[in-house]
Amino acid sequence: MLDDARFVGFIPVRDVAAARRFYEGTLGLRVVADTPFALVVDAHGTTVRVTPVPELTAPPFTTAGWSVPDVAAAVRALAARGVECLRVDGLEQDALGVWTAPGGDQVAWFHDPDGNTLSFSRARSSDELGAAARRR
Repeated sequence: MLDDARFVGFIPVRDVAAARRFYEGTLGLRVVADTPFALVVDAHGTTVRVTPVPELTAPPFTTAGWSVPDVAAAVRALAARGVECLRVDGLEQDALGVWTAPGGDQVAWFHDPDGNTLSFSRARSSDELGAAARRR
């Protein structure tokens, strides 16, 4: 039914001006439209509607994330723009805040100005999995 439909993401915010500075200025996403109903950004071909809401309690889980080739490099670039990664209780994260899952996938989390949890992640490739299996 939806296999040929384009996905549109939604991120709720209280302060659209602060969200624009963050999503456009800090993360580098291109603004497509700025209307009273949503700040629309292009996330590498995916439309994301940053939508104003009157009240917001940020959920305790990841709202949106980006798959990147190098999580540590993305975290360093974010830190250079003044955004720190989150520390998650119960997860062993490196000095940058990157968690490596037992299977080798990597994730780092951070907040937008409204407290929405966002992430950078990198799934371990099938080539890497095969090389690891051959080393065993």
